[in-house]
Amino acid sequence: MSTHADPDISARSDRVAAPVRVTRDGAGWAISGALHIRNLSEAAAELRQLEGVGDTQLDMAQLGHLDTAGAYLLHKLRARIAASGAQLDFSNLQADHQALIDRVGAAMPQPDAVQAPRASVTDVLEGLGRKVAGAGMFLVELVAMLGLFLARLAYLLRRPSEFRLTALVHHCDQVGWKAVPIVALMGFLIGVVLAFQGSVQLRQFGAEIFVVDLIAISILRELGILLTAIIVAGRTASSFTAAIGSMKMREEIDAMRTLAIDPATALFVPRILALLITLPILGAIANVMGLFGGAMMAWIELGISPGMFMTRLLEDTSVDHVLVGFVKAPVFAMIIGVIGCHAGMQVGGNAESLGAQTSAAVVRAIFMVIVADALFSVFFAIMGI
Repeated sequence: MSTHADPDISARSDRVAAPVRVTRDGAGWAISGALHIRNLSEAAAELRQLEGVGDTQLDMAQLGHLDTAGAYLLHKLRARIAASGAQLDFSNLQADHQALIDRVGAAMPQPDAVQAPRASVTDVLEGLGRKVAGAGMFLVELVAMLGLFLARLAYLLRRPSEFRLTALVHHCDQVGWKAVPIVALMGFLIGVVLAFQGSVQLRQFGAEIFVVDLIAISILRELGILLTAIIVAGRTASSFTAAIGSMKMREEIDAMRTLAIDPATALFVPRILALLITLPILGAIANVMGLFGGAMMAWIELGISPGMFMTRLLEDTSVDHVLVGFVKAPVFAMIIGVIGCHAGMQVGGNAESLGAQTSAAVVRAIFMVIVADALFSVFFAIMGI
């Protein structure tokens, strides 16, 4: 018994299995074969020839099978060419192909055209007021965090047995000892730069010896402690935020409260106290290294011997400059520690929030340190110190 394949079925199979081809046809292009989901990637590669050729026409008389995926591909191709400023026209479309492409185009979601509202003076003032109110609330939260730290510190002074000395030593090592190399290098280079730039300018007036006063006052009074605080703010504020924020993400702080462990006592006090202890020491290291670098450059560039440099330094540099610098250190330490711990407590339940708060803590700490230094400068100038 012999069987014969239905010729209509065979022809339909050939049309579905035919590979898609896009060829040049006179002034336009022609597509042949089948365009369906099974050969969509090959079809996309073939149709990519039409992009970048300007206005063109695609003859679809030889197009066999077309499904929804193929119609979507043609619709997107026409949209991309239109977006480039050209036009693609389909010619000799079969009725069912035309209807399918039209249905796919009608089903495409269209984004709602949102017209940006014109900002009036009232809107601008409202936005400014919201930002000022937000800044005010942030300062209130920082003051509350500072008050919480002072309250817990006073509590631990009354009950020394509950103080976590091991945590304090650990944070002093992280905040202070491990920051010594970068702080020392920074101080040395600042002294070198001040001496070199000062010598270039003062040599014009024959006042090279005053480079010692320039280096001493600049480093001891301002740059030593300020740049040290900026470096510590970059290292430590981010570290505090990341450590406390990651604990908050993992709900460890909630677990501490469940176990009757106060997070402020266990987390905030050792960190901020470590900054209060180590930042003045780091500032002193920066001052010494700055004077050392300045003395070396003054000796090399101006011929001022180390002995002469030291004599001029001791005779003409007041102790007030040293005190002015060291008075700022505890304030800077408090600012950095409070901002870092506060930002850590603002972290939400995802890594994106942790990264945002860490970056914000560094920016805010550096900004507040510079503002505090400016206020100190104005205050000391008014007081004549």
